[in-house]
Amino acid sequence: MGRHSLPNGRGAGGIDPRPRTRARSVVTAAVLVLSVASGTAVAARTGLLSFGKACSDQAVRLTVAASPDLAPALTAVADTARKDEITSDGHCLDVRIMARESSKVADTFLSGKGAGGFQVWVPDSSVWVDRVSQEGRGEPVTSAGSVASSPVGVAMVPSAAQSLGWPKKTYTWAELAGATMASDRLKLGTADPSRSATGLLALTQLTTSTAGTGKSGADTLAAAMLKALSQRASDSDSQVLDTLPRDSSGTEQGNPKRNQALVLSEQAAYSYNSSADSGSGLDLFYPEDGAPRLDYPFALVNGDAPTTDQSRAALRFLTLLGERSSRQILQKRGFRTDNDEVPTALVTRAGGSAPQPFAQSAPQPAPAKAVEETLGVWTITVQNARITTVVDVSSSMAEPVPGGKQSRMDVTKASLLQALATFTPEDEIGLWEFSTKLDGDRDYKVLAPTERLGDQVGAGTQRDRLSAAFSGLRPIPGGATGLYDTTLAAYKEATAGYGTGKFNALVVLTDGANQDPDSISRTDLIAQLRKLSDPERPVPLIAIAVGPDSDKDEVDEIAKATGSSGYQVNDPAQIHSVILKAIVEAGSPG
Repeated sequence: MGRHSLPNGRGAGGIDPRPRTRARSVVTAAVLVLSVASGTAVAARTGLLSFGKACSDQAVRLTVAASPDLAPALTAVADTARKDEITSDGHCLDVRIMARESSKVADTFLSGKGAGGFQVWVPDSSVWVDRVSQEGRGEPVTSAGSVASSPVGVAMVPSAAQSLGWPKKTYTWAELAGATMASDRLKLGTADPSRSATGLLALTQLTTSTAGTGKSGADTLAAAMLKALSQRASDSDSQVLDTLPRDSSGTEQGNPKRNQALVLSEQAAYSYNSSADSGSGLDLFYPEDGAPRLDYPFALVNGDAPTTDQSRAALRFLTLLGERSSRQILQKRGFRTDNDEVPTALVTRAGGSAPQPFAQSAPQPAPAKAVEETLGVWTITVQNARITTVVDVSSSMAEPVPGGKQSRMDVTKASLLQALATFTPEDEIGLWEFSTKLDGDRDYKVLAPTERLGDQVGAGTQRDRLSAAFSGLRPIPGGATGLYDTTLAAYKEATAGYGTGKFNALVVLTDGANQDPDSISRTDLIAQLRKLSDPERPVPLIAIAVGPDSDKDEVDEIAKATGSSGYQVNDPAQIHSVILKAIVEAGSPG
């Protein structure tokens, strides 16, 4: 689970959420941001930053960690800068480019291991920068704009594309995914979205597209699509290309391991089609509801305390990347450098053709919540889940939510039913309720044991039983909160029933502190949770304090005993997204 370190945020849609503008203008504006961030504003204003070509003294060394697809283009720009003796403050500019997988750099930052000797980071998407910045556990980074972009679409071998009417027929993301699910002869592959921004941005757009249909059961349909994709996911963007057929027919005699369609960036399709061994190449669908874009942010790494000369060199290199000669280098390698003008030759080489909407504006960046939810659903979809949910039914759950007529319990039930729809028949889900003295001397009652959702239970399934149990939750008049004894009993049950190869977790929802005078103490509870917790068989306790009067510090302290964290939601409608966010964070490097 340590690889799920992805992404929040604004990178989920395009180069910049503001109105369309030339990339060079974005870079120029970014220079001002970087100047302030790195203390070079005075130098730039007073002319100390020399852009001349007369080298003097020792060259200033700047190391840049760049996404592997972009690294060759940046290396070409850096080599040209050395050849032409481009200077920064009178020193020759010596920029060295290191190709580094964006997800691995983000993992390193979040683990607190340091930047690894580079002063600038150029990942393929802002989702990585946002994640590092927002988590607050890693190296501080300052994003200063984008150096290039590449829309994400669905690339297909020609025979598959023609069967769907390419290029005249256009599709939404949901329609494209549905078309691949409808036929065993057309298989769609993707890079793992926990490691690939391309995969994550596409899947976020896919789930948004599915939800936007307004059809009943849209959540279940989205989960089914993700499940199908998870069975054909590759570890990285480069590896997913290796799953294409190796014969010109695009079928390789029905080899089940081969994909005829891939979630791919335009630049990756361009590079593949440009290679000598790509055969007839790929055709590229640009979904009509918007192609999210990799935006290649230029981020200054502040944690390693770059020298003043290095900060100025970073400013100079960023300026250089916005110049015409550098943009031409980027375009020749399949990157877009202008939001307004899309080079026809670039699109054609990538496999695009009219009337595919390759020139339309990118959709607005997906909200952080949508990205987190997508990754959360993917996490439990890939691994399958074994989760026991424990819900507070004390009398205070009957109180209305702020600004509404529904009670905390009403909104909690609706949110839990929404969450249930995202799980597949292979997932194991259970439900307990608790207050005080619900079952003899016990503060809790098992309403549905933790079992596989697809299993037959009576005349229906476990999913049916859970739906009825969620809907039937009621606050107990006069009931208090027996939090400690319930949490310990549920955690013992969860660890004893650990499902190997699954994402195991215990979710506890409460709107108050422990009110049972006969229960164990918080100190004893934490001590016993620590003894039960096993890093080799992890069962994170996802404790959620519901309501503005709940005690977030208490649930956080309890959850940390299992290596997890506590959360607070003022509106119970947030429970669904918080559970998915917690699932993602449970797999992030600590």
